[in-house]
Amino acid sequence: MTATQEPLQAEIGRDRRRKEDQRLITGRTRWTDNITLPGMLHLAMVRSPFAHARITNIETTAAKASTNVVAVLTGADLGEGQGVCINAWPVVTDQVTPAHVPMPSDRVAFAGETVAVVVARTAAEARDAAELVEVDYDVLPAALDLKEAALAHENGGALAHPDLGTNVSAVWRFDSAEAGTGGDVEAAIAEARANGIVIEREYRQQRLIPAFMEPRSVVVDPTGEQITVWSATQIPHILRFALAATTGVPESKIRVIAPDVGGGFGGKLQQTPEEMIAFAVARRLGKPVKFTETRSESLLTAHHGRDQWQRLTLAATKDGTVTGLKVDLLADLGAYVAIVGGGVPVLGAFMFNAIYKFPAYQFQTTNVLTNKTWTDAYRGAGRPEATYAIERLMTELAAELGVDPLEVREKNWIKHEEFPFTTVAGLEYDSGNYEAATARAKEMFGYDALRAEQAERRASGDRVQLGLGVSTFTEMCGLAPSRVLGSLNYGAGGWEHAEIRMLATGKVEVITGASAHGQGHETAFSQIVADRLGVPFEDVEVLHGDTQISHKGLDTYGSRSLVVGGEALVRAVDKVIEKAKPIAAHLLEASVDDVEFGDGRFSVRGTDQGMAITEIATAVFAAHNLPDGTEPSIDAEATFDPVNFNYPHGTHLCAVEVDTETGQVTMRKYVCCDDIGNVINPLIVAGQVHGGLVQGIAQALWEEAVYDENGTLVTGSFVDYLLPTAADTITFEVDHTTSPSTTNTLGTKGVGEAGTIASTPAVVNAVVDAVRQFGVTDIQMPCTPERVWRAINSGGSGGETTGAAAPHFDPATGMSGTVDRAEGDVQ
Repeated sequence: MTATQEPLQAEIGRDRRRKEDQRLITGRTRWTDNITLPGMLHLAMVRSPFAHARITNIETTAAKASTNVVAVLTGADLGEGQGVCINAWPVVTDQVTPAHVPMPSDRVAFAGETVAVVVARTAAEARDAAELVEVDYDVLPAALDLKEAALAHENGGALAHPDLGTNVSAVWRFDSAEAGTGGDVEAAIAEARANGIVIEREYRQQRLIPAFMEPRSVVVDPTGEQITVWSATQIPHILRFALAATTGVPESKIRVIAPDVGGGFGGKLQQTPEEMIAFAVARRLGKPVKFTETRSESLLTAHHGRDQWQRLTLAATKDGTVTGLKVDLLADLGAYVAIVGGGVPVLGAFMFNAIYKFPAYQFQTTNVLTNKTWTDAYRGAGRPEATYAIERLMTELAAELGVDPLEVREKNWIKHEEFPFTTVAGLEYDSGNYEAATARAKEMFGYDALRAEQAERRASGDRVQLGLGVSTFTEMCGLAPSRVLGSLNYGAGGWEHAEIRMLATGKVEVITGASAHGQGHETAFSQIVADRLGVPFEDVEVLHGDTQISHKGLDTYGSRSLVVGGEALVRAVDKVIEKAKPIAAHLLEASVDDVEFGDGRFSVRGTDQGMAITEIATAVFAAHNLPDGTEPSIDAEATFDPVNFNYPHGTHLCAVEVDTETGQVTMRKYVCCDDIGNVINPLIVAGQVHGGLVQGIAQALWEEAVYDENGTLVTGSFVDYLLPTAADTITFEVDHTTSPSTTNTLGTKGVGEAGTIASTPAVVNAVVDAVRQFGVTDIQMPCTPERVWRAINSGGSGGETTGAAAPHFDPATGMSGTVDRAEGDVQ
């Protein structure tokens, strides 16, 4: 028993440098590619140069004779033992889903698909031998253009998978009138055409590449009682399940470890063909194998993101009150339906209405297969696409009305006193204060002064024009709850698991099912547990990413780690305290009802008698003096399944300067004020927001994955795929307001994707605002100097429309949309 001790400084809300960083920045990392095992062999993939072709022959003789080559295997050699890549979210019951064999033996469906694997004693020897494998192909017509592919079954166009008879994988629809969450959108549009305003636009979400820092890597060791897989993955638990479910190896015989993982952004939320091939080769040869992709392979074959055409119709009254929204998407899935794949646009379906009180809403996505690299979740996963569209559209409404973009938003957004608020998409937003976040962002930005400067530049005909962009966003994150996911036909749940182990020496082990890849879990989770248990931050150790240690979990994606995994931790800690309380009462010779817990100590009410919880842990370990019938353990675990999603929000403001003679865009200022509920570690939050901002801004200005007419990725290196560096960006000013979430004990909201979701429309709105006086209403992303210059000089979008003509693009006027007013004029 100890005397009263000074309470520790509160951890929650405290800036803490990440405890992981010391290991990472001093080179003591545990990347998968650093792992070396006795007798380990190395793999190199032989990949198709064609987007669509029949494999007629694979000649491996020369490769097999190459120095230190152990084997050259094809899809026919591995057969069914290689398993299949799963789709966990068939969005409709009649979804068309092509079989995704990791290494096909008959036909390739995208450039970069693996057709053979070389196994050698070193990675260099494997790569050299791979060059000697000769593959004969019969090239087939490739489905490459998204709009043309969607209609191929009607007009005899190219089919990505001829045996399926169509490129349309699924059509998913939501209608507020049918769902009982709102009115009839067609009626709202008809009324607006007669008596209000209808704005129609078509926007392009270009294809992006996640471009994580560490290329994907996998090591498989089949030599023990279990098959051990090390992988640079976001989803060790899900990967373990997928391996077992598709190969027939019992799940108990598979151990998956995600060691240090160098970024993911959704790009490692995948059961990859390379993981499956390595697993099959290791089992076949009975030896450990390793595969680490090159950067070019990563850009070519790791799944891509975005890639949509978005057709939108907004109805409003003459005073700018929105009355209806209709969304029609074409979503490019690439060659296969990925693990989440077709569900990405469905996630976006619930966010097009955003923070606005639309009375009527309709959404439809047509998911289309093409002969390009498969697409899946990329930071934000459906939410950035939706936010971009609605925030661009609200700015267009403001321009049509001749009012400030913030004014039309404020007129239509949910007021803070209206929370909780059920949206037209059927979600219940639990908390928020859009007014406070916007007011703070305006103050930081100097909004009125910048508007005045803009007016001066326009009046003087300045060559360099100033544009201001607005984005007021919200998102659904904390991917859960399980029942909702089940209702959407999602194949997994949304819960998360945690365990607290109280060690005899007074230290604490935290086991979480969330798997970090750069987010700072070890630090933030240590802060939560230290605060709640009243133990030093340094005494908490967080273990994760190993299915042998963390036996249950659903991993990391969708900004769920803190709001779902963190809540599981809180509940496990509370169970520890409850289990320890009667033991403390026994040792203190007091009634349980008189024992209180605070600042890490159990004390007897009205006395100075007490014991630290770490002392209880030691006493339990010894088990010499416990209450009769008490289990000698205060360890606890908890599984948390939320009852609702989580809804962070914020206001982002961007100022850019556009050189009207060259089209060059220069960022001048960027501020954001996000409401992410209660903050655990402000330093980590700032890092998450900054990183997200750069990725969202990069979509607006620089990044695009481009294929040529043969289906070859022409942006297959960082020479052509323009990934920004620190030199390309500016200093961001970030702040936050606080509306605690009511869906978890900590009152936290997700933050990992906020910057990416909000920033893209803020930047594009700013660019368009700078040149709107030239008749420009849209510029297709990325807003390169050429596209901006073309838009200025044509009064159009500055982008090229591929395939069929955009339904809302009028070549005569150069307008990428139409506006119908009640008077009947088109503007």
